Amino acid sequence: MIQVKIINKGHHPLPAYATPQSAGVDLRANIQESVTLHPLERKLIPTGLYMALPEGYEAQVRPRSGLALKHGITVLNSPGTIDADYRGEIMVLLVNLSDTDFVVNDGERIAQMVIAGYVKASFNEVDGLDNTERGTGGYGHTGVK
Repeated sequence: MIQVKIINKGHHPLPAYATPQSAGVDLRANIQESVTLHPLERKLIPTGLYMALPEGYEAQVRPRSGLALKHGITVLNSPGTIDADYRGEIMVLLVNLSDTDFVVNDGERIAQMVIAGYVKASFNEVDGLDNTERGTGGYGHTGVK
């Protein structure tokens, strides 16, 4: 387990894992008054949290499955990446994909955050790539069944 430095300028508890094997922690809306998301509208929702991740790690902000299934609410840039050198407030870009208004209330669990390690790559320009069985087959190349 890694240690993450976090400042909580909000009025809700720090994120915590709901179960021993949870991959992510819930992020809560930290707002003074409720926010209404109209159909197809998107808004940044503050969390009141600021953090410093260790080098080699990122935080991924993802939708909550219950909000997506029951209300059509998702994280627009999913997964949103928080880089290790970012020091601003963690904000969640929500979008309402349903046909009805959705009200975000203070303290509501609006997204989940997963901390993940990553590997940096160096890019070496070449004149050609090796051949594979798949080749250039892209979107839908294997069919639908």
